[in-house]
Amino acid sequence: MTIMSLVRRSAAASLLALSTSAAFAVPAHAASNAVPTYEVKINLTVAALDASHNPTSAVKSAFGITGSANARSYAYYDTNPLELNGEGWDVRLRHKSGKSFEETYKKRWPITNGDINGALTTANNDGFDSSDTNYDCEVDWGYAKQTLSCATEKSHSSSGYSGTALPTSDTGRTWLVNDIPGKLTDWSASGWGKTILKASRAHGPVTSKVYGGAWGASDDASIEVVPVVGADGTGTEYIVELSFKTDNYNDAATLHNDAIAVADAHGWLYHGDILKTQLVLGRY
Repeated sequence: MTIMSLVRRSAAASLLALSTSAAFAVPAHAASNAVPTYEVKINLTVAALDASHNPTSAVKSAFGITGSANARSYAYYDTNPLELNGEGWDVRLRHKSGKSFEETYKKRWPITNGDINGALTTANNDGFDSSDTNYDCEVDWGYAKQTLSCATEKSHSSSGYSGTALPTSDTGRTWLVNDIPGKLTDWSASGWGKTILKASRAHGPVTSKVYGGAWGASDDASIEVVPVVGADGTGTEYIVELSFKTDNYNDAATLHNDAIAVADAHGWLYHGDILKTQLVLGRY
């Protein structure tokens, strides 16, 4: 056999090996978009509250609120220029009476013109997809605004803390830094999130009252009354948020339309969206 024949045979064998490996290779596919749940959030005016700043009996009856008030306190952690929030991240420490502390790390994306799938695709490109079981994704559906969020939650013992008491700003920050998830740690650069969170402080706290019930297609209805310092830094302003949770888009759309109609008919509806996170970050 000539040298040229050997070269040809070797080349043919190489091509066969390449074609065989290509035939049996498993193509790589990106994970699908996350599947969100829905929370309808409608703000009410103070006309929905009685003289003690509790929902009136008429409001409770109209929206299936039957539970007594449960208190919770929370603070958001960010730097003074709100660098985390500027990147769409919110970090919250919350304490419900008799429960462990909840540490929540949440990433947000705007939803434009109702394009939920578009926001989910953006989240997917940012690494939040159906394969990541550490994060729960939700569409927050307000009066006129929709936002997609994906959040992970961790807990910290509340031993030594009574009621809904929160730790000092320094202590809370230490807990949150120690438990920071990887996605936030390296968000825009290696170690960026941890560096920013180490420089953060507590914005708050606020202590709200939450009343639960069930209404329409949602067995998780609630009214939260949040007292916050006034815009000028004095006095108290009461934020009233009516919310309903559901796993189904059509149910969420129905709840959204019906809640607005009922609240508007009774003169309780606030015609706009009040974002509690932004309010607390901006006023404390």
